[in-house]
Amino acid sequence: MLLTIEPHSERPLFEQVAASVRTGIASGRIRPGDRLPAAREIAAGLGVNLHTVLHALQNLRDEGLIDLRRGRGAVVAPAADALAELHADVNALVARAAAVGLTPDTLAALIKEHSS
Repeated sequence: MLLTIEPHSERPLFEQVAASVRTGIASGRIRPGDRLPAAREIAAGLGVNLHTVLHALQNLRDEGLIDLRRGRGAVVAPAADALAELHADVNALVARAAAVGLTPDTLAALIKEHSS
């Protein structure tokens, strides 16, 4: 499982860890029912504090994307399917934007403008 962070980013590490899991779910690399690596394993792999990973996992649990059970670890929840379905919509939007000549940066700017 590939989780990444940007150590020099101003974004808090726990948010980056959670975002990396969300991206994995959205891209289909991580599917409902998959068990995430142990928090200690993630922390060691990313070179971050265990509590940073636990904070990220708690946020993902609060969002309904994972189930946390003591002694059983973190499992991607069935509700994560909605995020994976969004990925297909994003792919279609990117393809449609490319077909009319929009660059990914322009499309991202339009989306950002739309959401603010």
